[in-house]
Amino acid sequence: MEESTITLTRKIQLLIDVPSDQKNEMWEKLYRYQNRCFRAANLISSHLYIQEMIKDFFYLTEEIQYKLVDEKKDQMGMFNRSKTGTTARMVFDRFKGEIPTDILGSLNNTIQSTFSKNKADYWQGAKSLRNYKRDIPIPLPVKCISKMKYDPDKKAFCFNMFAIPVKTYLGKDYTDKRAIMERLLKGDIKLCTSQIQLKDRKIFWLAVFEFEKEEHLLNPEIIAEAYLSLEHPIVAKANNTRINIGSKEEFLYRRLAIQASQKRIQEGIAYSRSGNGVKRKQKALYKTENLESKYVSHRLHLYSRKLIDFCIKQQAGTLVLKNQEDKIGIAKEQEFVIRNWSYYELQTKIKYKAEKAGIELIIG
Repeated sequence: MEESTITLTRKIQLLIDVPSDQKNEMWEKLYRYQNRCFRAANLISSHLYIQEMIKDFFYLTEEIQYKLVDEKKDQMGMFNRSKTGTTARMVFDRFKGEIPTDILGSLNNTIQSTFSKNKADYWQGAKSLRNYKRDIPIPLPVKCISKMKYDPDKKAFCFNMFAIPVKTYLGKDYTDKRAIMERLLKGDIKLCTSQIQLKDRKIFWLAVFEFEKEEHLLNPEIIAEAYLSLEHPIVAKANNTRINIGSKEEFLYRRLAIQASQKRIQEGIAYSRSGNGVKRKQKALYKTENLESKYVSHRLHLYSRKLIDFCIKQQAGTLVLKNQEDKIGIAKEQEFVIRNWSYYELQTKIKYKAEKAGIELIIG
């Protein structure tokens, strides 16, 4: 049976909402949690690998039979608790008092799930065991969030996270983040286990929301066809109606202009006035940092939105992306195309928007 809900992730910046003299203490707490997650993740992963490979490691004889289950549930079981509980108890005991057990429990479930997907490749030697890095995101279970509200004086959504007061920083929000947060407070949508990412002394909340799929009058027998071209990012047709979404002049030439601008700035850095070191010389370059990726992301979001709106208007319940393999093959052969046309990212945005609208997507 088709699921009636869909989960979407939004990246929202958070600011620690305490007096200045208390901020260092809060930052120290967050970095301690991140360090314990990093260590716990690698310990869990190593223990799971050893459990799966125990027969090969210890060269057991054929007569020895065992199962990686609780001995209470199976007489051949070799654990004194469930398989999930073995690694959970191990990290609980190791980091007791240093990090909330809710975080460790959520981390354990995530790594168990990831390991299960890859264990066949580990066993065959097709992959090496995954190594988790020090900047690993911190799991944020829903029960670790409290007192969520909108503060009109601060013009921000405020809540407590791990008993740390924080507020959202949305800036000039041209996306749907503010609308989603408002719907969350009203109870229209559900918040799921999320993650906290610490990067360059900034906090980002990778919030996972569960939505009800949009209800539209769609007919699965009406098929919309779309393909990506060099002249137009998307060309679509349905019910004898054709639409061109975007153009080369609008998308590609603007992107090349941004690249040329950044190249001129880089070449001019050597002739910039000295003083205050590298930061002073590269000041102009910092202003254009991520300018290209932001422009591309915004444009592809707009193109994919227009495509889905076209399908809804035509009541097309099925969307077929035609000749995708051929297009990607051409892109791989031509470095200029794959560097500037972003086929993969556009396809990803179309996929999640189609799922949200209840449109079946077929990639040909």
